[in-house]
Amino acid sequence: MKKLFGTDGVRGVANIYPMTSEIAMQIGRAIAFIVKNQVKGNTIVIGKDTRLSGYMIENALAAGICSMGVNVQLVGPLPTPGIAFITTSMRADAGVVISASHNPFQDNGIKIFSADGYKLPDELEADIEDLIFSQKMAALRPVADEIGKASRIEDAGGRYIVYLKNTFPRDYVLDDFHIVLDCAHGATYKVAPHVFTELGARVTAIGVDPDGKNINHECGALHPEVMAAKVKQLGADIGLALDGDGDRLIVCDEHGTIVDGDHIMAICAADLMHRRKLKKKTLVATVMSNMGLEQAIKSMGGQLVRTQVGDRYVVEAMRAKGYNFGGEQSGHLVFLDHNTTGDGTLAALQLLAIMIKKNKPLSELATIMATFPQVLQNVRMATRIPPEHIPGFPEALDKAERKLEGRGRILVRASGTEPVIRVMTEGEDEQEITAIAHDLCEVIRKADRG
Repeated sequence: MKKLFGTDGVRGVANIYPMTSEIAMQIGRAIAFIVKNQVKGNTIVIGKDTRLSGYMIENALAAGICSMGVNVQLVGPLPTPGIAFITTSMRADAGVVISASHNPFQDNGIKIFSADGYKLPDELEADIEDLIFSQKMAALRPVADEIGKASRIEDAGGRYIVYLKNTFPRDYVLDDFHIVLDCAHGATYKVAPHVFTELGARVTAIGVDPDGKNINHECGALHPEVMAAKVKQLGADIGLALDGDGDRLIVCDEHGTIVDGDHIMAICAADLMHRRKLKKKTLVATVMSNMGLEQAIKSMGGQLVRTQVGDRYVVEAMRAKGYNFGGEQSGHLVFLDHNTTGDGTLAALQLLAIMIKKNKPLSELATIMATFPQVLQNVRMATRIPPEHIPGFPEALDKAERKLEGRGRILVRASGTEPVIRVMTEGEDEQEITAIAHDLCEVIRKADRG
């Protein structure tokens, strides 16, 4: 069977399969078909980021949903976590996000939330694919008086702003803060500046002029150096950089030094531990998180649980085991006590609250963990071969791991989208891990040359 869904919904270049209006309409029909079989089955929320292609996909999705006799509520440009929040607060049956997250504007994607605000499990995504490609829905077309209708929720942004402000301690204000805020010309461009301004901060907002084509372009969480330069120029207290759909946060301190997701997790986990609010004293992160984070958590008396790469796997592990905080080095930070998915603006508020409570600048708080040197090398191959099937590679990897035992780690994974093998080494000695990464990549190249 054909496959539409990847690790984070359906994604591709807009107007080229699978991101065509025809497929979007079919996805809309399939989602509606599934929710109609549930108890209520009458409303689906659709939101989007600021990409030009969002209009096309939004209309196609809405047409597909309405054609199955289910109503649509449109919220317009709103961050992914905002759409998850609106889906649950409006008691809708599902929420759909039209966004390709941190990708350039040419791309777009479709992510689906169930009624509880969590991303769909793999099994339901497979059901949607089956419905589309098996033609099971072809005969199911409600007659004219049973067709669904579309309406717009005009105050969705306002509702989300109020909700975010309510996650911030009531007795705290941001009056003493000058914040540089980079919204990546994306979905947060309206709501995020309001949140921080209404809490009292002086906000210098950049990346708030979307034109449909400039989302994530040399700005936002992918290019935090822009925000950092602005902080240094203005002498601001902190810089906050969000990505195109608002589910990532990268920050910089008052000196313009960039602070990644690992450091933010360490700071927030320490605060939660102190307040006895970190469930099972456990932080969930992916295999890409730095060893320094693991050491920092251990020194606090907690533990780090790792998952495969992708925020959905972090959330799945949290839900399965009853943990309440996790994230990724890339800036996805998930506070399950507040929201069901990564939320950059919410994470920034939690970080600012800790700065106020501790009365310390971010530069001082960020010393909570030391970063181990990390080397990442990619090897492009003629054909896609799993690393374990490359002649001589398992033996070379085993030898390298024994050499590093207790002082570092090695991560090898094949790309899911192209014939590339990624080798990541991490350890105390940068020279040593660079040499190990180089030697392992050479084994791969040699085998590829044959």
